[in-house]
Amino acid sequence: MMRSFNKPVFLALFALLFATASQAVAKVDVLACEPEWAALAEAIGQQQVSVVSATTAYQDPHHIEARPSLIARARNADMVVCTGAELEVGWLPLLLRQSGNGRIQQGKPGYFMAAGQVDLIEKLEQVDRSMGDIHAAGNPHLHLDPYRLLQVAGQLARRLEKIDPYNAAAYQANLEAFSERWQSAITAWEKKAQPLHGKKAVVQHRTWSYLFAWLGIEAVADLEPKPGLPPTSGHLASLLENIQRDRPDFIILAAYQNDRGAKWLSRRSQLAVITLPYTVGGSEQAGDLFSLYDAMLNQLLEASQ
Repeated sequence: MMRSFNKPVFLALFALLFATASQAVAKVDVLACEPEWAALAEAIGQQQVSVVSATTAYQDPHHIEARPSLIARARNADMVVCTGAELEVGWLPLLLRQSGNGRIQQGKPGYFMAAGQVDLIEKLEQVDRSMGDIHAAGNPHLHLDPYRLLQVAGQLARRLEKIDPYNAAAYQANLEAFSERWQSAITAWEKKAQPLHGKKAVVQHRTWSYLFAWLGIEAVADLEPKPGLPPTSGHLASLLENIQRDRPDFIILAAYQNDRGAKWLSRRSQLAVITLPYTVGGSEQAGDLFSLYDAMLNQLLEASQ
């Protein structure tokens, strides 16, 4: 005699199988605010994530428009991975609010700020507008310290595990592989960069503070009269006098910065202007986080000879 068909049990089993299959193939949709965090999310998430960066290496991450295409990206994201420390204060809050996506709001697992995972340098107890574009929480350009970046990688893996526990083992394996390769690269970079220790630089904005602290380079002058303000003729003239005293080795810019002030100072001081990639995609050589560091060190060493 044929056994009776239990329809409710069959439907429950089907739903369970469907949910399991969906978990196995669905990717975590990550919206990164900057290319460096997109690259890190791809390194830790690999085939388990789908990553888009809201900005490119040729855009100033302080000043981005929360345009409709970005809002649409945010609306469908499972996670935002950004710098924090007020770097994106001019556009990220609006982007999150307009998205209407509860998964990526502050306090939710899908809200990940790299600056919240490490100690920052250059913190200020008191800030007012007369000081320029100051980040009271600390310098946000932390991805240029390889040790802090590794700390962020570990926390990012743990966050991905929380959002996507089905693939937790994969995130851990990816983190271990990345960490081993990154630690090895740090050893090689530090040996290679020894000639840079003690060099002096003119900068434009406090973009390189972490990189310089790591390499032992001193920033002796800033093209900006105040953080976030463009160089003025009066300020550049005063720098020209200071250069005679401090004798810097080069002027350093990020790929997204206007080079007019740097070139003016270079013509009168004979200092070389070095445009570093700053983030992934900032030059042909800086295709990922490893080659970004390689490219920056190679340019600095070449200019130091």
